Amino acid sequence: MAGKATSSNKAKIARRVIEVLEYFDDAHREATVMDIVRRYNRPQSSTSELLSSLVELGLLHKDPYSRAYSLTPRAALIGTSGQPELVRDGRIVRLMDRLVAQTGLSVALHSMVGLDAQIVNWRHGPRAPAATRELAGGVKEPLARNAPGWLMLSTVTRQRCEGMVRRLNAEAVEQEKFAFSEMMARIDACRDPRHLFGPAGFATGADALSGLVPRQPEGHPLVVSIVYGKDDKVNPEALFQCLRDAMRACLPDPAAQHAQASVEQFSHAA
Repeated sequence: MAGKATSSNKAKIARRVIEVLEYFDDAHREATVMDIVRRYNRPQSSTSELLSSLVELGLLHKDPYSRAYSLTPRAALIGTSGQPELVRDGRIVRLMDRLVAQTGLSVALHSMVGLDAQIVNWRHGPRAPAATRELAGGVKEPLARNAPGWLMLSTVTRQRCEGMVRRLNAEAVEQEKFAFSEMMARIDACRDPRHLFGPAGFATGADALSGLVPRQPEGHPLVVSIVYGKDDKVNPEALFQCLRDAMRACLPDPAAQHAQASVEQFSHAA
């Protein structure tokens, strides 16, 4: 029993570290202890201790005058070395920022975690529906419940996809079960266009234009979604053109990019 309790405590600490790091975004460049306490309903004493530990590790900076915390470059760069180029060099971030600037809408980046679609990153736009304003990175829900999830399922081989969909249906609560054949037809319809207009999910009631990020490793799909409210007046053709143009500009084909750019090497520079 003691071993299980220790493992559980370690998992809680890991979760709380991630929560703190994910608190910071365009709207929250700084945070006080109480900001974190209120957001995640955590005890003040343990939150203060956790933030101090993150300062010691070089992941947070604490302003000596305002006593507010902010992310350090180390926090931003951890793990980037092992990431695909588009993550490592910031292209995926530039893509999301460009879409927010062009549309005024919120933009999300999704990944597949087991049988869940997870929000990797969320950029709030000035026209964001009220129901989406509390969304942030880390939130998950089953793949079958949103358009990004259907797109990511479409990247899986048909046989494996069928098994995943059957399991999703078996594990769904009664009111969220679906017709297997209809869900497979919906997923199959995504395999060619690689984009989809559909529900944004995550209990928002919003809709989204979702598109698969090109050239991702097998089994690790990423989806970018432009999210809008059901009452928003959106031109679907213009929105798709915006997404397509942004992907071409920010995520160009590496082969073409390599042909256009070369780096001169100075072997005796040092």
